[in-house]
Amino acid sequence: MRADAEFDIIVYGASGFTGRLVAEYLAARFGTGGAVRWAMAGRSEEKLAAVRAEIGAPLDTPLVVADADDPQSLRTMVRRAKAVLTTVGPYQLYGSDLVAACVEEGTDYLDLCGEPAWMRRMIDAHEARAKETGARIVFSCGFDSIPFELGVWFLQETARKALGAPVPRVKGRVRAMKGGFSGGTAASLKATMAAAAKDPGVIALLKNPFALTPGFQGPQQPSGNRPMLEEDLGVWAAPFVMAAINTRNVHRSNALMGHPYGADFVYDEMVLTGPGEQGQKIAEHIAASGGGLGGEGGPKPGEGPSKEERETGFYDVLFVGLAPDGRQVRVSVKGDKDPGYGSTSKMIAESAVCLISEAADAPGGIWTPGAAMGRKLIDRLEAHAGLRFEVERG
Repeated sequence: MRADAEFDIIVYGASGFTGRLVAEYLAARFGTGGAVRWAMAGRSEEKLAAVRAEIGAPLDTPLVVADADDPQSLRTMVRRAKAVLTTVGPYQLYGSDLVAACVEEGTDYLDLCGEPAWMRRMIDAHEARAKETGARIVFSCGFDSIPFELGVWFLQETARKALGAPVPRVKGRVRAMKGGFSGGTAASLKATMAAAAKDPGVIALLKNPFALTPGFQGPQQPSGNRPMLEEDLGVWAAPFVMAAINTRNVHRSNALMGHPYGADFVYDEMVLTGPGEQGQKIAEHIAASGGGLGGEGGPKPGEGPSKEERETGFYDVLFVGLAPDGRQVRVSVKGDKDPGYGSTSKMIAESAVCLISEAADAPGGIWTPGAAMGRKLIDRLEAHAGLRFEVERG
């Protein structure tokens, strides 16, 4: 982290839909000249100024011009910040030069990435150098994958207290959710599929639950790709479209922390659809539709739901930990806004503040939010971002 930086946080992509929400949140929380010095960045100063006025940010909120197609402008930008928070995706198309710039300049980096093949490419290319320069590169600081990665972290802490040890098997189950995935998430999926069509190696990475743990291959994991009856919960479960990234981040978090969950840890995610024949029919429909992500009817990058839709959204994720002797621990993670926009914008903003403040001592490297910040981030998210981490059985 650059101790002498002009800004604590630069929001890159602040004129886009999600970036605008992040900037609006920071303006409401910190204004200018407060505890956090922050700036808005993007390709067009004119657009940034318009967004600054639209969101009611102070007129002296600094504006920084930088372009993903101009690596030198990215280098100039990152030299001015302790941390760069970017919402400019798909990251495999627009993020590589920014990661490289942050690594070389020792600047922290946070994004909303759900693109495991690109993330692995960045790990292979930059992890060693990030450790040298002190840059903390933190992927997946939104709905993918903070509620899930930190949900497992919280469950294992609960298991240590309740059972005396972490559990080797955890199930993540989405109980309820209102609000969709972002247009950027859909665009990232499409870009990933296009990359896989050109490179068989991408397909192999996408199929590997341990794609983000180079040098470590754990036990076989449940596929989670077909409907099933959850016997202990009494309801049906369907494939969850975000599982492909969340499970990889959970395994990377375990590896980065030295495998406190065990080298034989097993984790999967599904969405609960209810009991009986109706629950089964819904699960089968979800499985047949592929979860509905990436279709033509959803938002495009730069688009999103109304403020009312964001404010009335929510999510509720259950985590069930199974001990070898049959005992269980259950915890939940709940968010008070729609997952893809309202909650995500708050999560990444608070992650950036946490990284440069409470977690300033975390060393350089390529991190998951939980492995880098753990309980410090949970406390901040509960205090400011509308998340609740609750013990239901333990």
